[in-house]
Amino acid sequence: MPELRVFSLLARIGLTCYAAVHLIVAWLAVQVALGDNERADKAGALQIVAAEGGAWLLWLVAAGTGVLALWQLAEAVTGHRQAEPRRRWVRRAISGVEVVLYGLVAYSAGKTATGASGKTGSVVATVLSWSWGAVAVIAAGLLVIAVAAWLAYRGARKKFLHDLDFGGASRTLRLSTTRLGQIGWCAVGVLYATVGAMFVLAAVRYDPAKAGGLDPALKTLAVQPYGQALLLALAAGIAVFGVFALLEARFRRL
Repeated sequence: MPELRVFSLLARIGLTCYAAVHLIVAWLAVQVALGDNERADKAGALQIVAAEGGAWLLWLVAAGTGVLALWQLAEAVTGHRQAEPRRRWVRRAISGVEVVLYGLVAYSAGKTATGASGKTGSVVATVLSWSWGAVAVIAAGLLVIAVAAWLAYRGARKKFLHDLDFGGASRTLRLSTTRLGQIGWCAVGVLYATVGAMFVLAAVRYDPAKAGGLDPALKTLAVQPYGQALLLALAAGIAVFGVFALLEARFRRL
């Protein structure tokens, strides 16, 4: 059907945009590791997209990942019917997590495109000023860490292969995609865990700037013992995930 072909095209464009965002995050991490904090201070990954490609590219990212979020929402509600009942609910829960991941990228890209992106730290400062704010921020941080653990598990146990259809792909391409996925998903898990830990630290120390998003998390890693090496390794892992996501755009079951 023409509608399904259009949807498939939009979804694959969305996955390609998702891959591009992670490649830019990897590039940003390298800048921080090499001490280019001036560049990192100016913007995060999406702001760099705006500076390099203009708002139209951000709207493409927002639209593409928005389509992915809607697709996964449908999968979370009524999808995966071919799976066994027990596994079906697990697969739907995974789709629910992906709704959040894709939705956050779409929302952030849209806000950045309109010039309305704000500081995460200011939001955290507002929440921390409430009587129960510290508990809420800690809970949010722990939730992010839990998602990070799931992402790493998904990579280590190759669970992402359930979403891929290699068709007539060669054995070498299958193996390469699998290895890239294992490394990439674990690296993204580490990235999310770092951001989640920063939220918890912000609440414990009442320092909203610590929960300012990606850049503070990268800079915190950079100043740790062997931080430069750790950050470069993380950047490599995120770049690997970006390459994997490009292949996922080709082989994802739709």
